[in-house]
Amino acid sequence: MRTLSGVQSSGKLHIGNYYGAIRQFVQLQDVSEAYYFIANLHALTTVRDAKLALELTREAALAYLALGVDPKKAVLFRQSDVREVLELNWILGTVVPHSHLERAHSYKDKVARGISPDFGLFAYPVLMAADILLYGTDTVPVGKDQIQHVEFARDWAVKFNTEYVKGYDPADPEGKERGHTPGILKLPSALVQASTQTVPGVDGRKMSKSYGNTIDLFGEEKDIKKRIMSIKTDSTPVEAPKPVPGAERSADASIVSEVPLYDLLKLMLPESEFAEVDASWRAGGKGYGDYKKKLLEAYLTTFGPARRRYAELVSDPAELERILQDGANRARQEASVLMDKVRRAVGIP
Repeated sequence: MRTLSGVQSSGKLHIGNYYGAIRQFVQLQDVSEAYYFIANLHALTTVRDAKLALELTREAALAYLALGVDPKKAVLFRQSDVREVLELNWILGTVVPHSHLERAHSYKDKVARGISPDFGLFAYPVLMAADILLYGTDTVPVGKDQIQHVEFARDWAVKFNTEYVKGYDPADPEGKERGHTPGILKLPSALVQASTQTVPGVDGRKMSKSYGNTIDLFGEEKDIKKRIMSIKTDSTPVEAPKPVPGAERSADASIVSEVPLYDLLKLMLPESEFAEVDASWRAGGKGYGDYKKKLLEAYLTTFGPARRRYAELVSDPAELERILQDGANRARQEASVLMDKVRRAVGIP
């Protein structure tokens, strides 16, 4: 089974990236053939400073490695180092219905938040589909909000195969029945980690660089403390029981947690420790400041080793580049085989 996923280098990585994606990447590299990339081409839709783009790409690669992605087990590379993805992006785009792109959830959401509705943002799902299809991917670890993009990749792979592969039957995509031909583009499946598919930010909305509500993975400790102490809470007195999730539901659809401090404690603490916190939370007698200090302790315990590893990796940029180039070479070996088939199918020499 081949697994592929990536993280945009459009800002500093945060704990939502870890619990929503990178932790799962580390687990999957032991049970699948894993391909992980830094999506620096996708990041161009929002990052328009060359120096910053290079810095954020490098930081994302360092984060992958510090958090446990092993280049001996997984193929780690920069998206832009495999230029075949841009070729497939264009060829695939020639069969993509305009109506599909118009109903993309992520496009509508980002435009609603004031991001410029340019071509790159509009065509973002096509490049994402090319990322997935280029390597014959079986499963794509994604959050709930990205499932639609994997479904698009499946739909467009079927459309391409139907258009260009003689004998292809969408009901038999692998060509197992006599007289049927397997498709050139494999149909991927989304893999959603339900327990951590959405991590709340300090304001209760989904933790996101675009919302500015993140807790960074590798920031200065004083800045991390400041962010944690700024987590949204209500005015419940110290002695009173604190509200728990589910008691009320916000009318604001962007809010994923009305009690982000509680949900972050549940996410980061070991089960036995959280049971104690939960009991005191419901009983009353402690203030929110005490629970925020508990969350800071949990953060430092959880990410302390990775933060130390990150500091070590920063000091050897040549080794980082070697790892990324090796990953790109391995990725291009797979990509070139697929693209040879695609070119022949569409009539490009």
